[in-house]
Amino acid sequence: MASLFIVQLGSVRKEIIVFLRSGVPERFDIDVTIAGAVPIPEGAYNPERGQYNSTRILEMLKEMKEDDERILGIIDVDLYVPGLNFNFGEADIEGGACIISLTRLRQEFYGLPGDERLLLERTLKEAIHEIGHTYGIGHCRDPRCVMRFSNSLADTDIKGPDFCHRCKGMLNQAQGGS
Repeated sequence: MASLFIVQLGSVRKEIIVFLRSGVPERFDIDVTIAGAVPIPEGAYNPERGQYNSTRILEMLKEMKEDDERILGIIDVDLYVPGLNFNFGEADIEGGACIISLTRLRQEFYGLPGDERLLLERTLKEAIHEIGHTYGIGHCRDPRCVMRFSNSLADTDIKGPDFCHRCKGMLNQAQGGS
């Protein structure tokens, strides 16, 4: 069975990581382990943008993993990649590493009252989406599929936490099924 390590980068509430540990195996044939917390890599912060470069953090995560495992980093800072205003997460398909940020998944970021259930739901969707990329699954056109690209929080809220039939087939093939 494949393995996934969930790594906390900086300060992240334990309940969120424990929630992912139980929700991720419902969608993947994968053994999930919670790894220890690690500091956010120096040099990832861009003071001009007030954000952290997710690609630089991914490089560190890739160095932490073994060849046959996957790694998911959870962070609670605002992320970006050059060319985009922000990103909810990023994956290195060949490297088997991915990262998601909680910051823009929170209602409070938009000046709204907090909603723990909604935060957990959004976090699970984005984690499944990024892990899906590590299996070589690209973005999907189905607005309800978890692999649909989220250009906004509304996109994340519309899609479900599950793969459409087509993407589920690609996942099964990537996991060695039929």
